[in-house]
Amino acid sequence: MKRIWMALVLVFAGSLSLGAAEKGDDGLHKTPWMRDTFKDLREDLDEANAEGKRLVLFIEQRGCIYCDKMHAEVYPNPELSKYIEDNYFVVQMNLHGNDTAVDFDGEEAEQADLMRKWGILFTPTLMFMPEEVPEGQQANVAAVSVMPGAFGFHTTYNMFVWVNEKRYDFDDGEDFQRYHARMLKERQAAKGE
Repeated sequence: MKRIWMALVLVFAGSLSLGAAEKGDDGLHKTPWMRDTFKDLREDLDEANAEGKRLVLFIEQRGCIYCDKMHAEVYPNPELSKYIEDNYFVVQMNLHGNDTAVDFDGEEAEQADLMRKWGILFTPTLMFMPEEVPEGQQANVAAVSVMPGAFGFHTTYNMFVWVNEKRYDFDDGEDFQRYHARMLKERQAAKGE
């Protein structure tokens, strides 16, 4: 009986990580839609624009249980994964990384130093960038939206859509929370709930 229970536990534990992205040498998850760049944010923005995509920074760290949750339970959702791949240029940054990156203001520093400069306190944090960043502006100031923490599929998907459709520019009084609530109601109505 003990062997049966152990086998069930191993099968269940294995099934939890099936959808999760592999981890790189830095301990961070690597998905097919993440870009391996020199992390010069102006160059990354130019490349994103050339592809007709939005730049988003995924700030993560080794050992982050919330990053694990997002990569195991949320990002593998085919609808979200396809939406990100089709519409976003994803650059991963490391909260404690010692590899250098170049901020929009031209400062080159270790990623850990940039995270302190930007006030990033925990992971995951997503920073959604505009299509144009004024000269001399830091990434955290230029961001059109920052999503700190781990959220479920609907909240995450709706944030990606909200930014991609530039709803932050709409003068209709519908901020993200109101948009998200409306999208949830529309999904429930479509399901007949």
